[in-house]
Amino acid sequence: MLRFEPRPQRSRLWTWASPLLALALTVLVGMALFAALGKDPVRGLQMFFWEPVKSTYALGELMVKATPLLIIALGLAVCFRSNVWNIGAEGQFVMGAIFASGVALMADPQSSRLIVLAVLLAGMAGGMLWSGLVALLRDRFHASEILVSLMLVYVAQMVLGYLVYGPWKDPAGYNFPQTKTFEAVTLVPRLMSGSRVSMGLLLALAGVGLLWVFLFKTRAGFAQQVGGLAPDAARYAGFSSRKALWTALLVSGGAAGLAGALEVAGPIGQLTPYVPAGYGFAAIIVAFVGRLHPVGMVFSAILLSMFYIGGELAQSRIGLPKSITGVFQGLLLFCLLACDTLVMYRLRWVRKQGAQ
Repeated sequence: MLRFEPRPQRSRLWTWASPLLALALTVLVGMALFAALGKDPVRGLQMFFWEPVKSTYALGELMVKATPLLIIALGLAVCFRSNVWNIGAEGQFVMGAIFASGVALMADPQSSRLIVLAVLLAGMAGGMLWSGLVALLRDRFHASEILVSLMLVYVAQMVLGYLVYGPWKDPAGYNFPQTKTFEAVTLVPRLMSGSRVSMGLLLALAGVGLLWVFLFKTRAGFAQQVGGLAPDAARYAGFSSRKALWTALLVSGGAAGLAGALEVAGPIGQLTPYVPAGYGFAAIIVAFVGRLHPVGMVFSAILLSMFYIGGELAQSRIGLPKSITGVFQGLLLFCLLACDTLVMYRLRWVRKQGAQ
């Protein structure tokens, strides 16, 4: 009979092979799901894995989706490596979008192009404010950062709704709940004409390099990770657990807020009730599929972006429900959690006692 046996140490092979196996299982289950819904499985997979990369324009749209996912995941990786469970990056994303919009709405056509920098910094400040509330309640009152950060998502969404249905509503917008379109000087520059890819992609890639240096080449990054893996050892070494908590949450909140600012000052160009696109929750999957490693998260962000675009195409072209994107994301995470068993355990064939 087959039996799981503990490994003497973590398997380096399965640490990186597990996400690949999880993706393969997700594809197989997805094909079965398409067949059960009466759709051509090959056509369905084409929507998710070929259409998003078949042309230059499609690749550009893929990068537009991957940019916020990667930026948020980079911040979350700092939290998760520090054993701080920030589940509310979606709320920090929304607050970043709100703060950035507040600055953008103050601009006029004569404003300096440097206002873009102020818009992005305001977005980071909004995200850090929201994650700072989580850090404060955890630090002072020992409140669970999981519950607090998650509940603040809904508070942020209510603040967004109040603003776009109330004081920030565009009076010339035919009663739609949205702000006026931002002035051109406030928008993040695009990398090339004919594409919506903005300078945010370069910021995301720069963040990959900065996080790699921070985690693996600095004493502060080492202290951050030790505090998460072994709090007692960290205290013995003189590392501050409070500093680690605040650093993790402020970095992740700032990253999510920056992603929100790039979204409203980039592809959207205004603040609407549809800014919460689920990026903050999907970035959790990006972080874990990418093994909390800066380079690994680049590939997982692209994969999750393909799920977003594939879900939209599957809805419009072959009549699948809108929820198919979330189904694929959930399948990937579920399969990853199952496959991760092989990191710490191995399957062994054991004969039953008394068998000849």
